[in-house]
Amino acid sequence: MRGVGSALFVGILLMVAGILNIVYGIAAVGNASFFVNDTQFVFSSLHTWGWITIILGVIQLTASLSLFGGNAYGRLVGILAASLGAIGALLDVGGAHPWWSLGVFAICLVCIHGLVVLGEPENTTV
Repeated sequence: MRGVGSALFVGILLMVAGILNIVYGIAAVGNASFFVNDTQFVFSSLHTWGWITIILGVIQLTASLSLFGGNAYGRLVGILAASLGAIGALLDVGGAHPWWSLGVFAICLVCIHGLVVLGEPENTTV
């Protein structure tokens, strides 16, 4: 089956993205000096955005652990979590640390690609 190695790689990337989102969310909820004091959020406050990021990170972690087990849950929820993570990272580009957000966005895009091509038949035409 095509993409088994890619699934392992994507599982690791989802785990990294989940951990980054959890750390980022904890910093937002805990009023860490990581954020600029005058940052304005369009959709919610800093605390609300922090809780959303923590929940998204936990979903990404569970999807990565399920991918390691080879379950379909990991693939479906992984695509959903990586898509939501990419959207969340784009919404946060105007925040205190835009390069961090773009890095998380890139990780999420690689995860989506790896999960979508997982299990496609190999092209063996010569």
